[in-house]
Amino acid sequence: MLSRRDFLKHSATAAGCAWLSQYHAMAAAEKGRYKVRDIKTMVMQGPDRNYTLCKVIADDGTFGIGEAYGSPGAGVKEQVHVLAKAIIGLDPLGIDAIYTNLGTRTDGSAHSLMRAVSGVEMALWDLAGKLLGVPTYKLLGGKFRDQVRVYDHAAPRDMMSKESCREWAATCKENPAGFQAHKFGFRRNSADSDKLRDGANKVLSTRELINIQKQFENCREAIGFEHDIMVHCHWEYDLRTSIQIADAVEGMKPFWFEDPLYVEYTDAWKRLSESTKVPICTGENLTRRQGFKDFIVNAGCDILHPDLRNSGGFLETKRIADMAEVFGLPMATHNTGSQVCTYSTTQWASSIRDFTHCETITGKGDWMDKVLVLDGPYIRDGFIKVQEKPGVGIVLNEDVVRAHLATGETWWG
Repeated sequence: MLSRRDFLKHSATAAGCAWLSQYHAMAAAEKGRYKVRDIKTMVMQGPDRNYTLCKVIADDGTFGIGEAYGSPGAGVKEQVHVLAKAIIGLDPLGIDAIYTNLGTRTDGSAHSLMRAVSGVEMALWDLAGKLLGVPTYKLLGGKFRDQVRVYDHAAPRDMMSKESCREWAATCKENPAGFQAHKFGFRRNSADSDKLRDGANKVLSTRELINIQKQFENCREAIGFEHDIMVHCHWEYDLRTSIQIADAVEGMKPFWFEDPLYVEYTDAWKRLSESTKVPICTGENLTRRQGFKDFIVNAGCDILHPDLRNSGGFLETKRIADMAEVFGLPMATHNTGSQVCTYSTTQWASSIRDFTHCETITGKGDWMDKVLVLDGPYIRDGFIKVQEKPGVGIVLNEDVVRAHLATGETWWG
C-alpha cells in the first residue's frame, strides 16, 4: 500500500510525465546543436516599480526573453549575471537539467535566488520554442484554452460611499480592456487604527468589521454579479481576525480572500479554510514545490496563486499545478510584472487544466501596454488571446522600452 507521501510523489510525477516526455522527444532531435552564448539584462522603470528583463542568447543568435522580479526585488539583475556564469555553454534545450543543477553548478545558493532563476528559466522556454519552431505552450503539453482571463486592481475612491461605488462600477464597465474581475483591499477605520502603534495591526474592532462588510456590499451592489471581486490582504492578520474578515465579506460572494495570514504554511491556514465558505487564496511569495506542498496536502487554501517570477518559472510551476490538481485545487497567478511577464504568463496559463485568473497591472492604455509589438488589441473583454508564434511570442517595442529604461540602463547593456 502506498503511503500518503508516496502517493503524492507518484501522482505528481505521473501527471507530468506525458507532456514532459513530449518535450524531451522534440528536444532530443536538436540535442547538442545549440549552446547558450550569453545572458543579458535590461531594467525598465515604471511609475511605481521597475521590471527586470532577461535575454538568453544561443550561439546561432536566436534568443529568448523572460522577466525576473523587479521592485522590490533588490539585486535581482546582479543575481541573473551570477547565474549566467553557470549556464553559458550549456544546451539551452536542457531546461530541466539546467534548472535542477543550478544549485550544484553555482555556490549552492541558486535555490535562494529564485527571482533571478525564474526569469532566466522563462527566457529559456521562449528560446526553446523559437529553436523548435512552436509556441511554448506546446512544449508544456498543449493548451486547454485559447484565451486567459485577467484581473485588475480598480477600486472605488471611497468604498463607504454608494455614489463613489457607482462611479467606480460605471468606469469599470466602460474600460476598453473589458476587465470583469477586480482585486482590492479595504480601508480601516482611522479612529481605531491610529491608536495602534506601528505594526500592531492584527486586530480589528467591531466597528471596523462592520465597515468592511458595508464597503464590499456597496461594491457588489454597484457592479452586480457580472464582475468578480477579490478581497486583498498582505499577510497582516492573525487567525481570529482573518476568520472575522471572511465572515464580514461572505455575503457579497467574493471570488477569493487573499493572503490574510503569514506567508508560510501553518495549521492556521487549514483552520481558516475550514471555517469559511469564502475561497482562500495564497501563494505569491512561495517558491518551488517545497513551498507549496503543505498548502496542497493539508488543504491549507482553496486557490493557489503563484507568481511565476518567484515560484521557479514555467516548468516548476507546471509541476506545482500538477500536484495541486491531484487534490482538486485550481490555479491563478499573481503578476505585478510588465506586459512581458503578463503575455508570457498567458502561454503558461493556457497549458494548465484548472486555471482561473491572471493578475495584471497593465491594461490601462498607457506606455506599459505598448512595450510589446502586437497584432491586435492587448486585452479584449477581460481576456488575453494566447498567441501561436514560436516561443512566447514576445517582440519588444524598442522605442518604448528605450524611453523607459531605468537610470543607468542601456538597450540590452
